[in-house]
Amino acid sequence: MVKMKKKGKIKSFLNISIFIIITIVVLYFLLKDNFYEVVQGLLHANFFWIIVAIFFIFGYWFFKSLIFYNFTRKFNPNYKFKKAFKLQLMTNFFNAITPFASGGQPFQIYSLKKQGVEITNATNIIVENFIVYQIAVVTFGIFAIISNYFFHFFEDVGLLKHLVTMGFIINTVITICLFVIAFAKRINKFIVSWCINLLSKIKLVKNREKTLENWNTYITNFHNGAKILIANKWFFAKAILWALLALACQYLIPVILLYSTGDYTSFTAFESIVACSYVMLIGSFVPIPGGTGGLEYGFMAFYGNFISGTTINVILILWRFVTYYLGLIIGAVAVNIKEGDKKCE
Repeated sequence: MVKMKKKGKIKSFLNISIFIIITIVVLYFLLKDNFYEVVQGLLHANFFWIIVAIFFIFGYWFFKSLIFYNFTRKFNPNYKFKKAFKLQLMTNFFNAITPFASGGQPFQIYSLKKQGVEITNATNIIVENFIVYQIAVVTFGIFAIISNYFFHFFEDVGLLKHLVTMGFIINTVITICLFVIAFAKRINKFIVSWCINLLSKIKLVKNREKTLENWNTYITNFHNGAKILIANKWFFAKAILWALLALACQYLIPVILLYSTGDYTSFTAFESIVACSYVMLIGSFVPIPGGTGGLEYGFMAFYGNFISGTTINVILILWRFVTYYLGLIIGAVAVNIKEGDKKCE
């Protein structure tokens, strides 16, 4: 146990170190040519619009918490929204310091288990929550691709077109796989049976029958839980709507930050949503904590079709602070706020 904790700390330290190094490199390239102008732009940014942008990122967290809260209440009617919101804040921290934002979901399962939610149900909640989010991401991706096809916003982004296509395909495949995991019980049992038989042959599984029985029971419980969550189609549709609203809040932040520079015309809310959809599709497969480097590159390339010079550097720095570093800071504070973890009754 001590060795595992030590390895976990070393891994977290390495992730944070990589994130800090790449952040410094990105800032260097953003500031090296016009440091004074960018700093002046940041100092003179309209604070009102920055507050509005922060309000929108809280809206993003609110709608994500609302989805999580309602999924959890299917299994625990007494689960409180404030717990869901605090868990979302803490999840922001673990997502921020791990590659592919992979640390948040295991932490959510761990937290729900501590609060009295059975691990099968907790896993169900996480998978269903992720399915809804992925559907929203793919929906916005389709919307962005169709919009660009008709309006030709981004004609000179070269390699990024292929990266966007790759990101869209990856997110679509992930969504399909999640549906298979949640609802295709026979396929899951076949895969688990094949894996256990293989592990048994190479002596990594000692009691094949018992292990197979335990996994089949787990799959059955998981599948039954998924059926409960999906049975109410109106509820599932509402969850997708909330996920779309969450992403809309996030994707509108660049245009709000544009206003903070005193520019109200370079791009519209519609163009901001299309561009940010593309940026986030690229960022989804950057294997660095926070997608650092890839997101900045995508932002400069896509929003560079509308603005340039000091303005885009100022907006990029503010955008990364509001959408990433703010969540990292608040999440770190939330993680360190101790409270009695009362189990859900």
